[in-house]
Amino acid sequence: MDEILHQLGELFLGSVPTMIVFLLVVVSYRYLVYGPLTRVLRERRERTEGAMTEANRSIAAAAQRAEDYEAKLREARRAVAEARRQRLRQWNEEREAALTSAHGETQKKIIAAKVSIDEETETARREIEVSAEALAKDVVRAVLPASDAASDLALSGSSH
Repeated sequence: MDEILHQLGELFLGSVPTMIVFLLVVVSYRYLVYGPLTRVLRERRERTEGAMTEANRSIAAAAQRAEDYEAKLREARRAVAEARRQRLRQWNEEREAALTSAHGETQKKIIAAKVSIDEETETARREIEVSAEALAKDVVRAVLPASDAASDLALSGSSH
């Protein structure tokens, strides 16, 4: 058993330089690799989070611009629709005015035509009365003898 302890002691003494080298490697790793690596990763995370925050801000700004655009588009469509309604209203008013004017002109022409027809009717009636008397005299002369015709003419002249 002494021998085993002696061998263990030698192994332990032989492993001391390995342990010292291992500790130096761990300390060196901690300062040379792990520290800078964690710093780089932290910076990268901060940049990533910053980029994500900036991206979220950009998305929010884009959403706001899209909302503004849609509002302006709705307003433009409303303005176009209102202009169209106004134009249609104006055209309808102009059409109604033209129809009213045409109706008035037509009524004037109808009244003028009625007056003209009434005048022509009265003129034709007078001409018929005049020609009826002359025709009646001619018929009486043709049908009755000359002596009777003279007395009938006297009678017809006194009856009017």
